[in-house]
Amino acid sequence: MGRVEAALDLLADRPLVVLTGAGLSTDSGIPDYRGPNAPERRPMTYQEFVSGPPARQRYWARSHLGWSRMRGAAPNAGHHAVAALGAELVITQNVDGLHERSGTTPLVALHGRIADVVCLGCAAVTGRGELQALMSAANPGWAERHAEVAVRPDGDVALEETSGFVVPDCEGCGGILKPDVVFFGENVPKPRVERCFAAVESLAATGGALLVAGSSLTVMSGLRFVRRAARLGVPLVIVNRGATRGDDLASLKVDAGTGDWLPHLARRRQVAVVG
Repeated sequence: MGRVEAALDLLADRPLVVLTGAGLSTDSGIPDYRGPNAPERRPMTYQEFVSGPPARQRYWARSHLGWSRMRGAAPNAGHHAVAALGAELVITQNVDGLHERSGTTPLVALHGRIADVVCLGCAAVTGRGELQALMSAANPGWAERHAEVAVRPDGDVALEETSGFVVPDCEGCGGILKPDVVFFGENVPKPRVERCFAAVESLAATGGALLVAGSSLTVMSGLRFVRRAARLGVPLVIVNRGATRGDDLASLKVDAGTGDWLPHLARRRQVAVVG
């Protein structure tokens, strides 16, 4: 029996927690971070973002362009398959909102959602569409002048010249607006982490398994759940193109695209339920 069939058999009828990463969204046209064709990436840290107006101008000038394209992305076959798995919990490291749009529940968006904006002054959360409209009005012609700029992960674009871009402040208190996502240098909110650990730990008591789909596990915020599962003896299946930091802990590693493999798993689990 090959790895693909063995992985399908292992996951066919067990309680399941799923951890997803950027590789799940590449079929939706959103670049990933570390694949063979991934663009060079130097994400802005939280400390840099709050360092002063020039940094925020650089961030929002790029993000204004990138998000206008990202919001047009649609869930792919992998997202719909995850929604159909009947998982105890889906944990996503992605901020693109595609799991939400595919109807995936229960879901923890570990790093937040790029479609939400939070004020660092009054903590008000608003929809990104409102800020896009304000930015478009304050920067007429910006999107048209940079229509050919390449998109990067997380709604960023490859744009160096950002001077002159006008960044609106919070309409309520005049505070600094930030996408409601976890930047490098920030911590994932503790309640989210605790919920994810609890779900992973419950698998040890129920005979469940952890599935990692489309993540290289380079970032510790996701890898820690894999390590906890391994310490508890929970079976671990990783489906990803290329190596991951969790390969040595995996019960089975499948080198495949998530959009191809996950629908097979969803069908196998549905058959198991009917049977």
